[in-house]
Amino acid sequence: MAKAIIVEEYGGPEKLILRDNPVGRPGPGQVRLRHTLIGVNYHDIYVRSGLYKTLSLPGIPGVEAAGVVEEVGSAVDLLRRGDRVCYVSGAYGGYATDRLIDASLLIAIPPAFTDTVVASALLRGLTTVMLMSEVFKVKHADVVLIQAAAGGVGQLLCQWAARKGALVIGTVLEEALISKAKAAGCHHVILTRSENVAERVMSLTNGRGANVAYDGVGKATFKGSLDALAVLGHLVSYGQSSGMVEGFQVSDLASKSLTLSRPILFDYIPNPQIRNRMAKEVFAALEEGWLGVGAPREFPLAEAGASHRALEADGASSPILLVP
Repeated sequence: MAKAIIVEEYGGPEKLILRDNPVGRPGPGQVRLRHTLIGVNYHDIYVRSGLYKTLSLPGIPGVEAAGVVEEVGSAVDLLRRGDRVCYVSGAYGGYATDRLIDASLLIAIPPAFTDTVVASALLRGLTTVMLMSEVFKVKHADVVLIQAAAGGVGQLLCQWAARKGALVIGTVLEEALISKAKAAGCHHVILTRSENVAERVMSLTNGRGANVAYDGVGKATFKGSLDALAVLGHLVSYGQSSGMVEGFQVSDLASKSLTLSRPILFDYIPNPQIRNRMAKEVFAALEEGWLGVGAPREFPLAEAGASHRALEADGASSPILLVP
């Protein structure tokens, strides 16, 4: 019998309960997938807590995983039993030993990579490519501000921006994280507890400011990100770990003709051309060896609640995986 984590009501990590979960056979266009590793992300916490009410209850959370095709339904031409694949999907269902999934959502895992590497890098890697190549194309000599530079996505953004030849300015909350941000590619690191981010960015750039700011923190950092931008600068608000942004007015953009975007990966990956292009960039960066994602922490699927507690307590500086 297949098993899955079922969320029956919103709440804390204790609401992640392992249950039997009959899967059945794949229908047209589907495959039955046996998961080998499952990614744990802040999005899962927001879904479990009820901050995001995007999972119909009772339901199975989880948006990314790697696995092996067990059975192929009709009208599936490009996949065979035994193929190694991965996916990111806003349809949820990842916290399970087995599942049915549309074949069109799956990405083939290149032979050079283990499932561990792919499961550790996929969602964060695709998010980074989306932010750096699709939402705002970072160029050589751009000034890039990255809030929470020692975080999971933050570290990848730093590496990617440095690889593109940008001047990378990162922020961290604690002194202990400065070395991690610098190791990820930051040329300058701002300690947010003791420094004004906008003032420091302006000082470092001789009053120019940042061409782009990447902000996954939200409420606590949004204004600083906006104030740190150069004329015609762009703020990419891609998360809200500190809470939702409050008090923003569109007119706040007018003083320097700024622009603002709030992208969500789930709106990019349904397009197979965009998804495959982004995945190709992630796999190339991993194969070339300049993109590092860190060693993952692994938890049994039955201990999904413990994995959420670890993520909430320690952050996402290293990947967290569930093992079915």
